[in-house]
Amino acid sequence: MLVRNCTDVDVIVPYAGLQKRVVIGPKQGAPTFVMRIFDLRPGVSTPYHSHDWEHEVFVVSGSGVVNDEKGETPLEATDAVLVAPLEMHSFKNTGQATFRFMCLVPLRGEDTP
Repeated sequence: MLVRNCTDVDVIVPYAGLQKRVVIGPKQGAPTFVMRIFDLRPGVSTPYHSHDWEHEVFVVSGSGVVNDEKGETPLEATDAVLVAPLEMHSFKNTGQATFRFMCLVPLRGEDTP
């Protein structure tokens, strides 16, 4: 068993305003999934994109929106999102504080923010 605190994990900065931490992944022995924590500063969004795998998102703190082809859906702490394979999506911080969410992807999904 492995127990880690996400604040003890090195921060990756894919671009200004976004911090990513790979909390549990292949380097920690996870054979199938990767658990990542993202912190978005106010006004920052992830790229609008799609990929061929699903991922699950759990909002830890803050507020924001998830964008898809139908528009924006508000998100706040304790909300969960299923992004289906090939579904266009992005996340944006619409609040005044950091928007933190956990994102679970299959191992092959770790190459994207």
